[in-house]
Amino acid sequence: MTDTEITADLVRALLQAQHPDLAALPVREVAGGWGNQMWRLGDELAVRMQRMDPTPELQLKEWRWLPVLAPLLPLPVPTPVRFGEPSERFPKHWTVMTWVHGEPLDRGTISRGDHAADTLAGFLRALHVEAPADAPVAGDRGAHPRDCVQGFEHFFQAVAPADIAADLRAVWDDAVAAEAWEGRPVWVHGDLHPANVVVADGTLAGVVDFGDMFAGDPAWDLAAAWVLLPEGAASRFFDRYGVADEGAVQRARGLAALKGLFLMLMGQNGERGLPGGKPHWGPVGRAGLERVLKGV
Repeated sequence: MTDTEITADLVRALLQAQHPDLAALPVREVAGGWGNQMWRLGDELAVRMQRMDPTPELQLKEWRWLPVLAPLLPLPVPTPVRFGEPSERFPKHWTVMTWVHGEPLDRGTISRGDHAADTLAGFLRALHVEAPADAPVAGDRGAHPRDCVQGFEHFFQAVAPADIAADLRAVWDDAVAAEAWEGRPVWVHGDLHPANVVVADGTLAGVVDFGDMFAGDPAWDLAAAWVLLPEGAASRFFDRYGVADEGAVQRARGLAALKGLFLMLMGQNGERGLPGGKPHWGPVGRAGLERVLKGV
């Protein structure tokens, strides 16, 4: 956490000191963000300021790997173009990145479900390629569901709706019992939820926030079939994705339940005025859980 107040004047001053050729571009704050605060820089760039993240690890990871991955992907992703070093004025890291045009899905909608399912499947097929030996390894995100039981129980006890609690429990138990990923580690975004994708013209238009990317089990991304897509689109997504076996679908469905409960908890925290809470995430999470229970 930084005690420095991040303002437009501060962003301009940092640019003037380290990247003066960009300092004259208009600067305006972007709503949202927690670990990092975003500022739009002109029409095509953004400044990502490290705020709550305790270390620069996530930004450094993006700086290292997004330029490698971006050319492989069929949707726009933020690509670092300049790096900001800590200084006396701002003692943390910051990055100038390309801006991904569109509206975050947590504040938008997908009306073209088939198109979005096809687009997400194509994006993940392109992303889920074998990662190099020096790729970042999975942490808490990336584990088999059986190693995430404590987190699930925390979210479940806090916010699981009584009318669907038993069914959610069954989905989770199925995921815990699923076969483990036995393939070679592939690139995984790791944090696909409605605030980390953007939409335009009723469909997916970009993917952002790769700070949790890792090499490992693609089921963590396949959960997006229920977390992101509208009702009825999961089956088409898996048909188009084409390489998910039964175990992967079981793990993904359980992880989608985990993420839906997390979104609901963040919504509850927002309603209570707690730091980091997002009041509008509660309904988003509940809708995702309803889709999970409908299956593939």
